[in-house]
Amino acid sequence: MPRISDATLERLKNEVSVERLVASAGIELRKSGKDLIGACPFHDDGEPSLVVTTTKNLWHCFGCQCGGGPIDWVMKFEKVSFRRAVELLQADPSLAAQVAEPLKKGREQTSTAPVALDADDQELLQQTVAYYHETLTATAEAQAYLKTRGLDHPELIARFQLGYANRTLGVQLPERTRKAGAEIRSRLEKLGLYRETGHEHFNGSLIVPVFDEHGNVTVLYGRKVRSDLRKGTPLHLYLPGPHRGVWNAEALRSAKEVILCEALIDAMTFWCAGFHNVTAAYGIEGFTDDHVAAFKGNGIERILIAYDCDEPGNRAAEKLAERLQAMGMDCYRIQFPHGMDANEYALKVTPA
Repeated sequence: MPRISDATLERLKNEVSVERLVASAGIELRKSGKDLIGACPFHDDGEPSLVVTTTKNLWHCFGCQCGGGPIDWVMKFEKVSFRRAVELLQADPSLAAQVAEPLKKGREQTSTAPVALDADDQELLQQTVAYYHETLTATAEAQAYLKTRGLDHPELIARFQLGYANRTLGVQLPERTRKAGAEIRSRLEKLGLYRETGHEHFNGSLIVPVFDEHGNVTVLYGRKVRSDLRKGTPLHLYLPGPHRGVWNAEALRSAKEVILCEALIDAMTFWCAGFHNVTAAYGIEGFTDDHVAAFKGNGIERILIAYDCDEPGNRAAEKLAERLQAMGMDCYRIQFPHGMDANEYALKVTPA
């Protein structure tokens, strides 16, 4: 399946008018200051909560908290994938409801890139995380994935700066043919955010960053949100190199007991259910020396191991328990039905 070019995405984003798309859906818009407002079609909207910002060609609903640009509107309104929304906008001018006046070249050239060329490596990581976070809050596909996993919790998203990578980072950068564009892409490639092919490493993934006590990014985890992937496509991605840091380390400072999950998705599931004394390894072999240091340094006395209830998870849990018990920590096993993990189980029971 051919890749949708950055130029195509940029053209659709700038040339397809969100205002006209919304109006073509039969939604009456009226002026409210610099914006337009109307009734949101995606929920029972008693009072108009849909806002169209024509100066930025964006839409946002303050009722259901979804929003984005032209592609996001088509995805949400037509209930289609990202690729299908692009195809519809390209193939059906009536769906696009004509085009808005395209951006003038001068404005396009002076737009601010989400990452700065003069930033150091850590600043580049932080700026990229911030961009991915903004992308998630404006992308229906990513928000829908969080909902299917029971993780559509506004405080979770904001507190842990969850994000979404969907190739638009490259669109915001200077052209690769320009010196500045080539240099910034080279630096992002060295950090592992880009690949030698020129594609974003985490494209199509929910992003979960891990920070240290100083706010520095130590780990980026990516989980593909779509199920229609080519055979062999990995669902789980990390930045290259050893995993450093502990997710939700701050919560360990005030706890004597901690829930330890096999994966970050499971840990976030516990957090959304109100169990904030939770963290995660990076897979069954991903319990690191940093985890040990955090447990020891915070005086953790009891570990509740919430690994998957399958043969690899049980084997890893038993091995880890022996290691932690040798350090003087009590270990207990959280039991799920056979073959299930924390997230799967939480989705099947009410309340989680």
